[in-house]
Amino acid sequence: MSRPLQWTLDARYRVDAVETIDSPALLVFPELVAQNIERALALTATANGGHCLRPHIKTVKCREVARMALARGIDCFKCSTVSEGELLGEVGAREVLLSYQLSGPKARRWAALREKYPATDYGSLVDNYASAALASEVFADRSLTVYLDINIGMDRTGIAPADAPDLLRRIKDLPGLRIAGLHVYDGHLHDHDPVIRRARADEVYARVAALRTELQALVGRDLHLVMGGSPTFAYYVGRPDTTVSPGTFYFWDAGYGAAYPELGFVPAALLLTRVLSVVDGRTICLDLGHKAVASEMPQPRVVIPTLDDYTIRGQSEEHLVVTVPDARRHRVGDVHFAVPVHVCPTVSAYERLLPVTDGRVGTPWRVVARDRMISV
Repeated sequence: MSRPLQWTLDARYRVDAVETIDSPALLVFPELVAQNIERALALTATANGGHCLRPHIKTVKCREVARMALARGIDCFKCSTVSEGELLGEVGAREVLLSYQLSGPKARRWAALREKYPATDYGSLVDNYASAALASEVFADRSLTVYLDINIGMDRTGIAPADAPDLLRRIKDLPGLRIAGLHVYDGHLHDHDPVIRRARADEVYARVAALRTELQALVGRDLHLVMGGSPTFAYYVGRPDTTVSPGTFYFWDAGYGAAYPELGFVPAALLLTRVLSVVDGRTICLDLGHKAVASEMPQPRVVIPTLDDYTIRGQSEEHLVVTVPDARRHRVGDVHFAVPVHVCPTVSAYERLLPVTDGRVGTPWRVVARDRMISV
């Protein structure tokens, strides 16, 4: 697959004075970010006039986008790191769920973070007794909100549904824990056909709903569900006491754009790159190496809409080698734009994002949670 997303630049992506922007750079378009937020809210609208969106902050890692979400009434989030949690506390999030279990150092940092931002309800996951016991000890004086992480097929973290009742029996009376619900990430559901994907998501929900009923009987109260990622979140909207947690939608990318066009999001982040070298009659080299764009995917890792016909030949730390029909048409220093296939880890490659409005680059947005530690 040489071009996973057939997509062209239009006036929304105008960038003036490109000669003043060093490359590689990651440009973001706030108006398109806002459009994607509105689309996410429309897809997660509930019958009571609200929404059930609890987005993940891992994609954007910056205050500015978090504040855009808060301004639209989104105040519950997920995160993957303590620094992402700190960013969310700083901007005033009401709830933050760390989608990780707490090791000893992380638990102490999480406790310090709760002291720094007491208005934010910080929670985390558990999937075994030892982790729950550690959290119980660290948070004995002020209970921690805890979700049981359920492995529904991703096989990455989480406890098997059949083992969850026994775990809950063992931890439900531990001091320092407030068991709030179940966390279910279904990243293994990525069928391109939305009919198949919905059917598989319905099967997941049926299993989880039955498990919730069983566990609620054990604790004697309702339990909340946190479910879904970008491919499936829309299928859980309207389910009882359930929030959904996509994250990529803010910026979107070429990979999800090709796989899930029915979701209606648009790319809101572009890589600015330049020709470094004209190697021979059919080969050019761009400054989009592994350090500039996420490299965990097979090639192609970017879509380059400013090139009419090309094949990505190879990539190294600083270089992207591209075959074109006629390299004589290209000059060293020529500017091109690219859409990352996976935007989330691409953002982590940049210390700052360059917001572009009406063609003009504004004050950079610092990718503050790129750092593993901010202050805590």
